[in-house]
Amino acid sequence: MILIVDDKPENIFSLKKILEINDFTVDSAFSGEDALKKILKNDYSLIILDVQMPDMDGFEVAEAIRGYSKSKDIPIIFLSAVNTEKRFITKGYASGGIDYITKPVDPDILILKVKTLYKLYEQTRALNEAQLALRAEIEFRKQAQSELRERVQELRSILETIPHIAFTARADGQIEFVNQHWFDYSLSETAFPETHFDDLDLDESWKNAVASGSDLCVEVRLKKINSEDYRFHKLSVSAIRENNTIVKWVGTLTDIEDQKQAEKKKDEFLSIASHELKTPLTSIKAYFQLLERALQNQPITNIDTDKYLGRTRFQLDKLHNLITDLLDMSKIESGKLKFDKKNFDFAPLLESTVEMMRQTHSDYDIVFRKNQSATIFGDELRIEQVLVNYLTNAVKYSPDNRKVIIDSHVTDDAQLLVSVQDFGVGISAEKKDHIFSKFYRVEETSHKFQGLGIGLYICSEILKRHNASFGVDSVENEGSIFYFKIPLAKNMAANDSQACPS
Repeated sequence: MILIVDDKPENIFSLKKILEINDFTVDSAFSGEDALKKILKNDYSLIILDVQMPDMDGFEVAEAIRGYSKSKDIPIIFLSAVNTEKRFITKGYASGGIDYITKPVDPDILILKVKTLYKLYEQTRALNEAQLALRAEIEFRKQAQSELRERVQELRSILETIPHIAFTARADGQIEFVNQHWFDYSLSETAFPETHFDDLDLDESWKNAVASGSDLCVEVRLKKINSEDYRFHKLSVSAIRENNTIVKWVGTLTDIEDQKQAEKKKDEFLSIASHELKTPLTSIKAYFQLLERALQNQPITNIDTDKYLGRTRFQLDKLHNLITDLLDMSKIESGKLKFDKKNFDFAPLLESTVEMMRQTHSDYDIVFRKNQSATIFGDELRIEQVLVNYLTNAVKYSPDNRKVIIDSHVTDDAQLLVSVQDFGVGISAEKKDHIFSKFYRVEETSHKFQGLGIGLYICSEILKRHNASFGVDSVENEGSIFYFKIPLAKNMAANDSQACPS
């Protein structure tokens, strides 16, 4: 907007019309004081100022305008019909004017000068705004860099105090800081410690993690410099992101040798204990069977004898199943769980397993939604073990709703999808992810339902070794659907060479 300052209305009118015809927005003031008031309230791109005015002439007004920080950069054009001498023109420039036009005004000259100064002012203002924004950005970056340096220093101080090997790296994976524990295992600040020849190469694993932008967690064996003893360490590396962009990596190598030895001793104990328990248990079951046969050939004198024998048989079977699970888990941990894989029709296996469950749980309604014939490649006994576990859990955890639905069908991606649905206690959403973990039991049901929490873990390991996926869909207090998805025979046999070692 342009401000015209003149004490004569007719002059303002003529100038205003000339400017408005050329699409300029115009404001006016009839005195110097009025002009100064308007300048404080409004923003102007140009001021056309008459020199000859009562009370306060144009030169005084210009000097006052230059005294305001808000208006000091606004260009001023002086207009005068009397003071055309050089000394007056010089005074005009000295008081802050950009140009000096004499009356009568040539409209073409006026418009040309106004356009030029107007454009110059707008460019100057845009440049000033850009400069202010740049200064603000520079200050922001300085502050951010200062805060980042403080955070890095704090992080390094923490990494120096922890009892682990620790390091940080740039976004491109270049190691930039290592704590003192690093030098117990490596002579170089930029190279990972050397691993056991049977383990992963850390440098290679690190390059792959950086390339994919994913966190890294591996277990390897390391030895200290000048030592021949390797100890297990767990490498954990996490990416630090800002606005979804990786800016740094932080990693630790934690000595887990004692934990590994404790797990090994625990597994050895479980294996020995299970074997030792199974030997007398086998004898007890044999003697129990002999007792049952002997009683069958004699008249029963006590009506409770048969009931007590049934309860004893139930508890023996329960103990036998627990010991078998412990043995299987021990074999899984040691990599000795054996598999006898071959092609077999799944439908008859599922039918016989369900029929067995119906006989032992006659008070439950176990029904098929579908049992589609399909040939799979695997260990029939181990797959049956998974089915029995799924069905047993469905019965066990649904004491109030005694219906179980079985479904088995071939999917579009040439796999067999098997599911067991119950309408029992269900599992809460936050605990579903842990249900296949070793020794995991849902707290809300652990006091009510007995078990070691290893049945589903064993199922998961069996299914993994058959290249099968598995999971559970569940709603608390409404029931659960346990399922697994296993490739058909032609696909399974082709991929079996890549399965985990049995």
